[in-house]
Amino acid sequence: MQVVKESSEKFGSLDDPKLRKSLKTKSGREVLVSFYDQLDYATSYKAMAEFAAQRGDNDPDQIWVLQHPKVYTQGTACDLNTFIPSDIPTVKTDRGGQITYHGPGQIVVYPLLALKSHGIGVKSLVHKLEQCMIDTLADLKIEADRRTDAPGVYVSDAKIGALGLRIRKGTSYHGLSLNVDMDLSPFVNIDPCGYQGLKVTNIIDHMKEAPNFDQIADSVVSKFVNSL
Repeated sequence: MQVVKESSEKFGSLDDPKLRKSLKTKSGREVLVSFYDQLDYATSYKAMAEFAAQRGDNDPDQIWVLQHPKVYTQGTACDLNTFIPSDIPTVKTDRGGQITYHGPGQIVVYPLLALKSHGIGVKSLVHKLEQCMIDTLADLKIEADRRTDAPGVYVSDAKIGALGLRIRKGTSYHGLSLNVDMDLSPFVNIDPCGYQGLKVTNIIDHMKEAPNFDQIADSVVSKFVNSL
């Protein structure tokens, strides 16, 4: 992976990232990366769906890295029988999976990739997204792994990283979330990702010092792009 330039061009339909840069995969394909602070979920969802639907053949791949204000998001397989309503908004989406929660202190990464150009399919993409979280956690001396029965990344029996994807016209959108230092209490209102009684955890719960959010986000993205 190589940083090839800083970019000032507008990415998709979202403005004002705090950092923009261009990375190259091992095969030399360019990926434009935008780092944001907090972005409203509905705005991000609309923008990435539009990008996937409207991108041209020569448009470079993108990755958006951000946090969301408190929000529950429903996947296409969502069952709300055990959902406890609250004052936190709920948004229906077209990603796969069940219901999950996003909030401040959680890294969210949206890879908008033309999968065929990278020679990968959905299963490979899921594996790479899980692995970049596992490897980042390993750098922090946190042992994590995936589970065959429940997609995502786990520390012991507690989920620390989640996944949800959609493919439109060959381009992926939605992505991963990694809990760094967030309020986990809203998870009690749901069965996280559809699994009753599933525990959740934060990176900070497994460290003696406060984690550096930006460094962790950068590590996740770098490891992911380097795997392409």
